[in-house]
Amino acid sequence: MTHTAYTKKYTHLIGFVLLLAALVLLASACGRAEADSSGGAGPGGKAPSVLRVGYIGANKLNLPSGAEGWGFYKGGAKEELKKLGITDVQFVGFPNGPDLSESLISGRIDIGSLGDTPAILARSAGAPSKVITLNSSGSNAFILGKKNGPTTLADLKGKKISVKKGSYMHRYLAGLLKEQGIKDVQLIHLLDEDADAALVRGEVDAIATTEVRGLKMIPQGFPVLDEAAKDHPALVGAGVTVVSESYLKKVPDIAKVWNDLRIKALDDLKTQEDAYYAFVVENTGTPLDLVKKTSAVSRIQRESFTDSGIQALKATKDFLVQDKLADTDFNVDDWLVK
Repeated sequence: MTHTAYTKKYTHLIGFVLLLAALVLLASACGRAEADSSGGAGPGGKAPSVLRVGYIGANKLNLPSGAEGWGFYKGGAKEELKKLGITDVQFVGFPNGPDLSESLISGRIDIGSLGDTPAILARSAGAPSKVITLNSSGSNAFILGKKNGPTTLADLKGKKISVKKGSYMHRYLAGLLKEQGIKDVQLIHLLDEDADAALVRGEVDAIATTEVRGLKMIPQGFPVLDEAAKDHPALVGAGVTVVSESYLKKVPDIAKVWNDLRIKALDDLKTQEDAYYAFVVENTGTPLDLVKKTSAVSRIQRESFTDSGIQALKATKDFLVQDKLADTDFNVDDWLVK
């Protein structure tokens, strides 16, 4: 895809990156004053008593899924955080990664779990964040066509495609379009429910969507044009947990304690997988059969960082930079807290 085509088709993403850059400048200007007024400890001191954690979703229990969510659900995670003097954990759900990144930059949350693509885009725009764990891998996605519409990727030429811009589905779609040499498409930014409704009404020709939403729509007769895990496994997404640099400076042990609580929770849920899946069903409202497919325990990584996970993160960053979806290049190794 030519630079001109990107300029036309990724206007909203560029606007998102510019907004992040502006937020970074604002945070830099007022961050020191906010830190002073918050009563936060300096390096090596006692942590603020409240930890604000962001996640993707609008979950019934206001908890993320995964090992961390299970740990807080069962209570063990809170006990681990008490070692740092943290007595109150406040969770905030977000509809997408870019919104979570904006809140991390502006100081409304301290830690957040999101997809690798939005985290990379934020860091590329100058967001003062650090990755403390690669918490999941193999995030699948689908390209679904409308009924009586496109049935192959080639049919997307000249069509309207809905995608949450700045999400891992966006990177997946961009990779597909580049690989297939499809240039003349119109990308429309819609959140999940709006995208589903637009596809049903035939207002868009296709959508790039998450695995769980795709598996709900496929039985309704919407054709699968591509599945990331099956057709393009190099384009699957991953999950990361990031912490703001200002919070890490106040609480330098947060990465170790966070990963300790995550591993303990993972070890616990592996001894009672049925109970874990029941928790995810209650929390997300997703049927059990889909939970077992899309939130499989096997997808939760035990190690904070693996060589393959880091290489995949670097490959995603390189793609976003090379295709001018990311603002500036940066060193991934310097971004990680090991």
